[in-house]
Amino acid sequence: MIPGMNPRLMKQAMKKMGIQQEDIDAKEVIIRTADTEIIFSSPSVAKVHMMGQETWQITGEYEERALSSEPDISTDDIDAVVEQTGVTAEKAKETILAHKGDLAAAILELQKE
Repeated sequence: MIPGMNPRLMKQAMKKMGIQQEDIDAKEVIIRTADTEIIFSSPSVAKVHMMGQETWQITGEYEERALSSEPDISTDDIDAVVEQTGVTAEKAKETILAHKGDLAAAILELQKE
């Protein structure tokens, strides 16, 4: 909204121009790019319909986080590979990482050795 303008008059003017705005009750908004996440906690979100197009407006405090390209490997995953192959936990984790978290591929490779 424009500061100092009556919100009711602003809505009427927007309606005359064919602009419709809908407020969205969002708890969190996450935007993912190739290498980061932008996270808005408790954002103010509005969906605007104008000239046949829909746009979204997000305002509020945000934080950026770098995305990790490494898969999340649990101790259960490592234990499963150790149990199937008999290698050390360290070797199992290295092989799982080499196969980007694919346990079956890691087990097959270690069984070939």
